[in-house]
Amino acid sequence: MNGKGRGTALVIGGGIGGLAAAIGLHRTGWEVTVLERSDALHDAGAGISLAANGIRALDVLGVGGAVRAAARRQYTGGTRTPGGRWLSRMDGIALERALGIPMTGIPRAELHRLLRAALPPAALRTGVTGSLDTALAAADVVVAADGIRSTVRTRLFPGHPGPVYSGSTVLRAITAGPLPLDTDFELTWGPGAEFGHIAFTDGRAEWHAVLAAPAGIRHPDPLAALSRRFGGWHERVGRLLAATRPEDVLHHDVHELATPLPSFAAGRVALLGDAAHAMTPNLGQGACQALEDAVTLAAELAAGPDVETSLARYDAVRRPRAQSVARAARQAGRLGHGLSHPAAVYLRNLALRTAPSAATIRAILRHADWTPPALPARAV
Repeated sequence: MNGKGRGTALVIGGGIGGLAAAIGLHRTGWEVTVLERSDALHDAGAGISLAANGIRALDVLGVGGAVRAAARRQYTGGTRTPGGRWLSRMDGIALERALGIPMTGIPRAELHRLLRAALPPAALRTGVTGSLDTALAAADVVVAADGIRSTVRTRLFPGHPGPVYSGSTVLRAITAGPLPLDTDFELTWGPGAEFGHIAFTDGRAEWHAVLAAPAGIRHPDPLAALSRRFGGWHERVGRLLAATRPEDVLHHDVHELATPLPSFAAGRVALLGDAAHAMTPNLGQGACQALEDAVTLAAELAAGPDVETSLARYDAVRRPRAQSVARAARQAGRLGHGLSHPAAVYLRNLALRTAPSAATIRAILRHADWTPPALPARAV
């Protein structure tokens, strides 16, 4: 690494966080290689909501405009009861006014495509598994973006307990075609369950069903099981399920790093995204926090004076915020589908119905209102 921030960087993991980190490093003068063990995207059947902090990070990386063009702005929606009654309404206009950027929804595969397009084709190597020793021998800095089951994290922190089951399992899919929906984004909370959707620009939608359940349960016919589970819920739920091909349904148990890591860096290695702070999806902040990681990492490495010092600053900046968001996400899940007792559900619903819209906006701003660091231009 020289005074201009140039050097060789190896990113292990080609997900959203890894690709974003590679873009940030490439834009600031690093020679970057991304190693992705999969030959193809394994999460193409999902969608994602991006809050203002995620979009701001993408703007700094130079891909915000392309993502905006492909995403649907989320102005309408909110949270319902299983019977369809509104508990709270989303005021997307007020949120955009407060942040300057609206919430957006985009297929995860499309976001991956746009991030890959921002890198030189030769920078991404698929079907490759990178070991830490090999990576350290080949690069000045190693970015471990290898997900919740990170082998690099295990190597760096062998005493850490690793990911644990959150108590929730999630089934999700993107509808086979367009369907009429009168909201951009919705959640429905019932006892021990949540059902939500994200609408896309082409009229399709992603839906997800979160269930409080033991780990490892799988269904021979997931759509039939969901139709039974949500049979008494409002008609939008059934409409989304009916618009889905059975083979498109994904089912994953939700794990998290419930025990915070003592550091996001060790020597010349930085942990990023789920490898550093895997969280439950209840705030929709997992990808946004990975994007924050990526921009912060690139900025700190560009500032120098050496890799170890830069990564120590990255840890000091990112770890408190990311771990705070992870705690908030866990708490949001406990107050959402995590509630099953009728009295607790009633009190939660009453609180939501009576809360002023300004309070809802303040809750979103607490996590979404983030100012990214600037990245210096690539040295020539």
